[in-house]
Amino acid sequence: MSTFSKLFGGDAAPKAGASVEHEGFTIRAEPFKAEGQYQTCGVIEKDVAGERKSHKFIRAERHASFEAAVDFSLLKGRQIVDQQGETIFK
Repeated sequence: MSTFSKLFGGDAAPKAGASVEHEGFTIRAEPFKAEGQYQTCGVIEKDVAGERKSHKFIRAERHASFEAAVDFSLLKGRQIVDQQGETIFK
C-alpha cells in the first residue's frame, strides 16, 4: 500500500528540510529528535547585498510527531521574520 500511496500523492507528510518563502526570506524546518520527541528547529535565509545570510533557531517546544514539529518550526520561523526582519542577521 505504501508504494501506491507514494505514486498517487498519498505521502504528503512534511520532510526534513521542508521550506517556505515568507516576506523574501526562505524558512526551512529542521526538527530533530530529543528525548523521544521532536524539537522545534529551523533556518531562516535571505540574500542581503549579494551575500546569503542565515540564522538558525531552536526553541523549547517539543512535539510528539515529526510532522507537527515541521509545521510548528515553519510557523515559528514566519513569526521570527515578522517580528525581527533582517535584524536577525546582526
